[in-house]
Amino acid sequence: MSDRARGLAGYANLSRMAFGYASSQILYAAVRLGVPDLLAQGDVPVTRLAEATESDPHALGRLLRALVVLGVAEEGEPGWFGLTEQGQPLRADHPWSMRSSLLLLGDPDTWRAWGALTHSVRTGEAAWEHVHGRPLFDHLARHPELSAVFNRAMREGTEQIAPALPRAYDFNGAHTLVDVGGGNGSLLAAVLAATPGIKGILFDTAEGVAGAAEELRLAGLSDRCSIETGDFFEAVPEGDVMLVKGVLHDWDDRRCIALLRSCRRSIAADGRLLVLEPVMPSGLGTPEAAGAVMSDIAMLVYTGGRERGMTEFRDLFAAAGFELAEVTPPLGGSAIRALVAKPA
Repeated sequence: MSDRARGLAGYANLSRMAFGYASSQILYAAVRLGVPDLLAQGDVPVTRLAEATESDPHALGRLLRALVVLGVAEEGEPGWFGLTEQGQPLRADHPWSMRSSLLLLGDPDTWRAWGALTHSVRTGEAAWEHVHGRPLFDHLARHPELSAVFNRAMREGTEQIAPALPRAYDFNGAHTLVDVGGGNGSLLAAVLAATPGIKGILFDTAEGVAGAAEELRLAGLSDRCSIETGDFFEAVPEGDVMLVKGVLHDWDDRRCIALLRSCRRSIAADGRLLVLEPVMPSGLGTPEAAGAVMSDIAMLVYTGGRERGMTEFRDLFAAAGFELAEVTPPLGGSAIRALVAKPA
């Protein structure tokens, strides 16, 4: 390849990266309008889609062409569009749905926070708090609709790894499993369903557990799982196994140690703590590393938190009275691993 050809290829690649924001908003607009759900049954004419979404037919046709270029839609007969296999997770009813995640990522409040990434890099401060005047979770507590979208997005991410956790770690022999910061309970429900002999306690803020009772009822687990609310920096319910998924990366070391010490005070002497987080590898050449790095940047924007490497996790555990005992492989094809710690 000539120098010119290499230069043009590099320019084209950088252009695709630079216009990544456009791809994100194209997907967001499609999901917000409900286009993927309307295309679920097969090819639909743009005129009918425009009527169903109350959109300008010409502008919607342009959006649909962009979806075709992105590979998530296809045009059969002129003006008739359908979903590709890659586009199926845009549907609300798909088992691997990304709909709520896209609604969160494309929301104007999220969009504004990402626009302040430069501020975060210069100062180390969370872009979200800089833009909105309050931390992410305080903001969600004041905006119930966005909080509901956030909770559903977290559920989508959890559902991708939840079936893998009981296969990666043997919960048999446990008596009480406490899911700390467990949101709507989908991860806890997966473990309880796979391990019939144990009871569960779902613990989070009142906003975090919104919808959890219905989730557990639909899973047939209401009689095996209780829901408690509170501040996990202060205290958590007692149990012999504790789950902490996607929580530590939201906080600095001081707050992480406070949370882990709460767990240490409440865990059984022979108990186990499972921390589920992306683990920052030493090299950057793998899909797992890419997932951890991108999540790390997201934490900088949203909360001022970060992803950590294995040494950093060991230090956090030691400071809170735990010792790292085991690390699972990545769960469900993600960058997330379960770090299993025991009381020191």
